[in-house]
Amino acid sequence: FRKKFSASRFWDDCIKYNCTIVQYIGELCRYLLNQPPREAESRHKVRMALGNGLRQSIWTDFSSRFHIPQVAEFYGATECNCSLGNFDSRVGACGFNSRILSFVYPIRLVRVNEDTMELIRGPDGVCIPCQPGQPGQLVGRIIQQDPLRRFDGYLNQGANNKKIANDVFKKGDQAYLTGDVLVMDELGYLYFRDRTGDTFRWKGENVSTTEVEGTLSRLLHMADVAVYGVEVPGTEGRAGMAAVASPISNCDLESFAQTLKKELPLYARPIFLRFLPELHKTGTFKFQKTELRKEGFDPSVVKDPLFYLDARKGCYVALDQEAYTRIQAGEEKL
Repeated sequence: FRKKFSASRFWDDCIKYNCTIVQYIGELCRYLLNQPPREAESRHKVRMALGNGLRQSIWTDFSSRFHIPQVAEFYGATECNCSLGNFDSRVGACGFNSRILSFVYPIRLVRVNEDTMELIRGPDGVCIPCQPGQPGQLVGRIIQQDPLRRFDGYLNQGANNKKIANDVFKKGDQAYLTGDVLVMDELGYLYFRDRTGDTFRWKGENVSTTEVEGTLSRLLHMADVAVYGVEVPGTEGRAGMAAVASPISNCDLESFAQTLKKELPLYARPIFLRFLPELHKTGTFKFQKTELRKEGFDPSVVKDPLFYLDARKGCYVALDQEAYTRIQAGEEKL
């Protein structure tokens, strides 16, 4: 087998080794979609794609173009006690849990403070469960006598304390905190929204970076896109910024701004754009945003092309030192 993933030879390998199930992670599916059509992608015998991280915005395109009957998206981690699975190809869902028999699998979405992401508790001190359509943190009740419900913890006791909460389902219990924000629909399907800390607030609304990244990537020909919030003096919350791994010459900014008006609500549209050669990723194809947040939109720090959304013109314009100074002084309406 290949030592590393190859988007251009992926389907050839599936044919060569007669694969019937493939596993994906992170942005791998988008890399495959970004390849030009080839004969091999319709000659394979793959019947299922299994993994996590397939964005809802490209789910249908992926399964239809590559003729894959079943997409099985799951959610989980080595130490977590609340793994999920969506095995009936419900578009965008990462799992399912019965709303009628919820006691069979003791997991729950609980409400969190939108600014601090701290658990919200009722008058009795117990966490408040989310209603369908209401985003919340996924938690799993810890039952040490049950091998599927137990939590063995980490060597670092400080890390343990951050992952365990008390009085979550009821007084006296303990639950594992995933640190992830999900939302459940009326039927019980769960959809990944964001990693705790990635979501930010702008114009009084929560912005899901995962959803915005998926939309921008689709509009920008499947380019790598990382979305994060940056602080702007004199404004409440954080303004959205998108780092795009693509040459600026590949993007018609005027047309892009007009398309965004149809695709995203006002509060979710990125205020700042940064075009750079590539985005650094983890070993599981997740974007590393820490340095991007630190560098922000200061042209004296960032040497890549920068743009900001001019509210008066309704389009993106170059962000030079003069414009940066106006924004810092609160003279530029965002």
